[in-house]
Amino acid sequence: MVPIMRRAPAAATLAALTLVAGGLAASTAAQAAPGCSVTYARTSEWQGGFGASVSITNTGDAITGWNLEWTYADGQQVGQHWNAVITQSGNQVSARNVSYNGSVPTGGKVEFGFNGTFSSANPDPVSFRLNGVACNDTGTPPTTTTTTTTTTTPPQAASFKNPVVWQDFADGDIIRVDDTYYYSASTMHYSPGAPILRSYDLVNWEYAGHSVPRLDFGAKYDLSGGRGYVRGIWASFLNFRKSNKTYYWGGCVDFAQTHIYTAAAVDGQWSKLSTINKCYYDAGMLVDDNDTMYVAYGNTQISVAQLSPDGKSEVRSQQVFQTPSNIGTLEGSRFYKRGGYYYIWVTRPANGQYVLRASSPFGPYTVQQVLLNMPTPVQGAGVPHQGGLVQTQNGDWYYMAFIDAYPGGRVPVLAPITWTADGWPRITTVNGGWGANYPVPNLPPPPRQVKPMTGVDTFEGTKLGPQWEWNHNPDTTKYSVDNGLRLSTATVTNDLYNARNTLTHRIQGPSSTATVALDVTSMRDGDRSGLAMLRDSSAWIGVKRDNGRNRVVMVNGLTMDGNWNTTGTGTEIASANLTGNRIWLRANADIRPGSGRQARFSYSTDGVNFTSLGTGFTLKSDWQFFMGYRFGIFNHATQSLGGSVAVSRFELTTP
Repeated sequence: MVPIMRRAPAAATLAALTLVAGGLAASTAAQAAPGCSVTYARTSEWQGGFGASVSITNTGDAITGWNLEWTYADGQQVGQHWNAVITQSGNQVSARNVSYNGSVPTGGKVEFGFNGTFSSANPDPVSFRLNGVACNDTGTPPTTTTTTTTTTTPPQAASFKNPVVWQDFADGDIIRVDDTYYYSASTMHYSPGAPILRSYDLVNWEYAGHSVPRLDFGAKYDLSGGRGYVRGIWASFLNFRKSNKTYYWGGCVDFAQTHIYTAAAVDGQWSKLSTINKCYYDAGMLVDDNDTMYVAYGNTQISVAQLSPDGKSEVRSQQVFQTPSNIGTLEGSRFYKRGGYYYIWVTRPANGQYVLRASSPFGPYTVQQVLLNMPTPVQGAGVPHQGGLVQTQNGDWYYMAFIDAYPGGRVPVLAPITWTADGWPRITTVNGGWGANYPVPNLPPPPRQVKPMTGVDTFEGTKLGPQWEWNHNPDTTKYSVDNGLRLSTATVTNDLYNARNTLTHRIQGPSSTATVALDVTSMRDGDRSGLAMLRDSSAWIGVKRDNGRNRVVMVNGLTMDGNWNTTGTGTEIASANLTGNRIWLRANADIRPGSGRQARFSYSTDGVNFTSLGTGFTLKSDWQFFMGYRFGIFNHATQSLGGSVAVSRFELTTP
């Protein structure tokens, strides 16, 4: 569990002690002396605890194993740690290398970190010893090697803020095709599935399309004879094959089969290419230099499959890595090639990221830790992990991960990546953590501005925009889009979770407001229509029509159990008579990470003046449903079909 950190005092935040080896006295160029430079920085501090990062630069001969020692002056105790094995006896602390970072060439750098505790003061160590060599800053440079360095502070670069998309887009895969970036994500039981976002600068994103037009995987995804909650589309892959200018999406559904879809454009028509009778669990695709397609997949046991040249079947598959017990679980594979090496980017859910490397796609692979319990850029959120890597047109690399940020879901964050001299990726950190801000990527000017992910939708044209997804597959005969949206009742039920044709939209964080305009003239007795806060614990504001009379109501207490069976169909909390046929419904949602966040409902009969209705609805903040809360527009019957509502406008705004 990562503690919620308060802002550290300025002295602690800025504390960074750099100690340069004193053993560099006059020597000939052929006699490299041992030496080290250590930077110790407190990255965060909270009541009785702190986080620290330590960076060692080897200024002497290359070493094949290291042990760094220091002394605490005020009884501090090291606890959880990463990228090193740390032991402590009294005030004496020893940090030695782990299996993958013991070799440090001359001029090379190695980093590790830890969380610790303190009782009163928390002074920094004043000296370090690396393999018995003191790293003492004497303040007097050797006269034979004196150098003068002039540092010029560059102009302040523009920066972006994490998360780059504060909406629920988990398990992401990211690619670049020419000057355009695409990001694919999980959608579970929502349809169409596997949404794709588009960007030209890695920071500003827009909805582009979906790789899976319909969840064509059985009747339960139609809410017929069963339900597909928390199944469907998860941890899938997206890639582009230059030889045939085709996009490929693939994912395992129901832990049984892997379905592969293709398209000539991400916002064009996708169609199913093939179904492979094997589950490529949490899969990532690589199109190799010779145009061969490989898929890395698995949980704990990581395997690689080679696909046929047409991508329709498997040619070969073998296990390439067994996760060591001291790491635990690895999954969420992404597959890359760089500099002659093959890399499988894997996550340790939900607090770590690792990378496997080999000179052949089928191994053998070695492993390095990329991050573990790294401080998050958003207060109260989880550790950045999973996601994927992408290289820019200018050769820079970035890592787009996600953070658990419930009740809103899992939202993408972005950080630069560097590579060590021997070819291992490293995250660029800020004060030892994932930065809340980084410089904007150095990229060409975009060809156009992307469409904002908030704003007004009046349902122009004859089809829904890619920002919309249905709860399960819709009954296409029961809705229409023609410069407005008409929702006809598609299910007779008193359970919203069983009702077809509930249309959903992601919530914009950290808080946002959805307003929907309805014409309820054609509702029938027993119909229920409104705007919901939709998850496994739900509430809604809307219109009930009974005995020829309309009322606006607020309902909560819609619940599911851990197997996603309905345990509560809702209780009416408040109501008011509705005399006209037009109504504006509004839900304001606070989805900052943490418990106790609330949504509040209101309504208007003129679109200008809104009246609060009911009580605040407390949002669930656990992760087990996986998807975050969504706004849901619904219309279902409790007596008989035939009624409908007209939706003329939906608006999503932020403060």
